[in-house]
Amino acid sequence: MNYKKYFKKVSVIVLLFFLTSTSLIMSYNKGDENKIIKENSNENMEIAITFDDGPHPKETAKILDVLKKYDAKATFFVVGKHVKWYPDSVIRASKEGHEIGNHTYTHPDISTLSEEQLKTEIKDCENIIMEKTGQKPKVFRPPFGNYNKRCLEELSKDLGYTVVLWSGVDVRDWQNPSSNQISNKIINNVKPGDIILLHDYGTENTIKALDTIIPSLQQKGYKFVTVSELLDKKNR
Repeated sequence: MNYKKYFKKVSVIVLLFFLTSTSLIMSYNKGDENKIIKENSNENMEIAITFDDGPHPKETAKILDVLKKYDAKATFFVVGKHVKWYPDSVIRASKEGHEIGNHTYTHPDISTLSEEQLKTEIKDCENIIMEKTGQKPKVFRPPFGNYNKRCLEELSKDLGYTVVLWSGVDVRDWQNPSSNQISNKIINNVKPGDIILLHDYGTENTIKALDTIIPSLQQKGYKFVTVSELLDKKNR
């Protein structure tokens, strides 16, 4: 056997397979990404600051105090069972003009759920939000940022949600870095149109950081708006 010709032929086949597979993967991802909001260009110097996993019985109220102090708006992606346990902060946030988003009822990895389980998680959270605020949520963030094609189709087509992740500014505040680390990373890396990921459950240093982040960025000309307001400006 001529091994040189054999390996050359195999190499060509592997290369063609790789290129074809890569093309399919890129096509699949491109289709998926069109259904996911991560960030957008916005020349109006607007950014959306978001909080996941709340409401917390104490921390969410403290965050609302800071937001009110600087007349800044935010989006809270709430967990339904927490809304049931601690409704006061969600009611207050809605009344003060903040957006309430759906973050499922029990915070599971939705990519592992059946269609029926996914709908139950979304609807149960939606129902408790509507019960407490009178408003139907428009935006959804998957716990852990995990999703698959089936989830996106369910959420966007059947359930009518805009699926929102976040931009490159992720300070991983759930790992409890210092307030200075949180504020410095956001202030030094934020750009117009960003969607910033923070948490309002078990992240006391985040509250301290906000007292630096918000006025510092406002001095640079940034305005804090809800996710839906940010996206609405994009689509005008």
